[in-house]
Amino acid sequence: MNDLRVHDYESAPEAAKPLLDNSIKGFGSIPSLHGVMAESPQLLEGYQMLHKLFQQTSFNKEELTVVWQTINVEHECHYCVPAHAAIAHMMKVDPALTQALRDRTALGDDKLEALRNMTLSVVRSRGRVDEAEVAKFYAAGYGPKQVLEIILGLSQKVMSNYVNHLADTPLDARFAQFV
Repeated sequence: MNDLRVHDYESAPEAAKPLLDNSIKGFGSIPSLHGVMAESPQLLEGYQMLHKLFQQTSFNKEELTVVWQTINVEHECHYCVPAHAAIAHMMKVDPALTQALRDRTALGDDKLEALRNMTLSVVRSRGRVDEAEVAKFYAAGYGPKQVLEIILGLSQKVMSNYVNHLADTPLDARFAQFV
């Protein structure tokens, strides 16, 4: 048994409150994940910073979605799969792409498929990716920068996916339609 709980603004540690203000500005309220992370303001700050930095990478909105959802689905995160489906919806990503990622079916785009395959290779091999796999990724139009950016996205998703597994984070109502 663990004692992880979902903090609201009043119960959160003082150091977490400015970070929760960021969550409220971005989402209109405090997502349950952020409420759990608030117990460790350092974790919440790190997560928010990685999220911001990952969005500033060379990846477009479809590519961001591919990396996030590939990891979420692989990690079987009950919270992040629907949450990122909602985020993809807000970013106006084609719902067919989001569904294909969830179903682990063909994406219909060779470059995005190469991104998914590379992301899976990094996750499954813990970064010990075969040179032939890297060569396929580069042949699809990506380069060393994007390999490193996948690791940035993975770092963010490890934080959220693992917290959600440990805390059994309740899904926010706003994400329920994306289950």
